Amino acid sequence: MNKKLAAALSGGAVLVLTLSGCSDDSDNKVNDWAKKVCDQVQPQLQKIADANASIQQQTADNSKPADVQKTDSAAFQQISQAYKSLGSAVDSAGAPPVDDGEATQKEAVKELNDSSKAYAGLKTKVDALDTKDQAKFADGLKGVADELNKISSSGDQALKKLQSGEVGAAMSKQKGCQKPSASTGASGSGAPDAGAGASPDASTPSDKESKKPSDKESSE
Repeated sequence: MNKKLAAALSGGAVLVLTLSGCSDDSDNKVNDWAKKVCDQVQPQLQKIADANASIQQQTADNSKPADVQKTDSAAFQQISQAYKSLGSAVDSAGAPPVDDGEATQKEAVKELNDSSKAYAGLKTKVDALDTKDQAKFADGLKGVADELNKISSSGDQALKKLQSGEVGAAMSKQKGCQKPSASTGASGSGAPDAGAGASPDASTPSDKESKKPSDKESSE
C-alpha cells in the first residue's frame, strides 16, 4: 500500500549533485563558496536518504495502516526540516561569486523553502488519513503519492541553475554535496532538529528531491 509513495520518493528531487568529469577551472572564491554550502548540506541529505529508506521499509502488503501512517508522517517531517536547513545553508553562504549569483541564490533558497512547506503539507495529509478503514486509507495514500509526484516534478529550475556552470562544477567536487547512502536501520522517526531540512538531488529527484537518495524503486 506504500509502494506508490516509495516509488514517487525515489523519483523526487534532491540537492545532491551527480556531476562528473567537470574540468577544475573554478576559481578559489567559487570553491570556497561551494565548500561553505556543501559542509552544511551533507547532514541534511543524509536525513532525506534515511527518511526515504524508512518509507521503503513500510511497503509490505501486510503493513498495518497505523504503522504506515506513523512512518510516513515522521519521514515527511524529517524531509521538510531537511529542506528548510538546506535553504538556510544556501542563504547563509551568501551569493556565489559568479554572474547573476545573487538572483540565483535567492531563487534557490525560495525553492528549498517551498519544498519544505510542501513536505510539511504532506505530513498533515498523512496524519489526517483514516487508519481504521484500510480501503479508505489506501485511497488516501494514493492521493498523497500523486501530490508527491507533483512536488518532485516541478519547481527545481533555480536549483538546476545553481548546480550548473562554474558553481555546479565546484559543488560537485565537494564531498558534502554528493549523494549519501541510507544509514543502516533507518527508523524514520523524526531526527533531532539539527537544522532540519532536506534537499533533493539534482539528478535523482531533480536535486532534489530528483534526484532522490538511492531508494529502491518500487511500484505496484
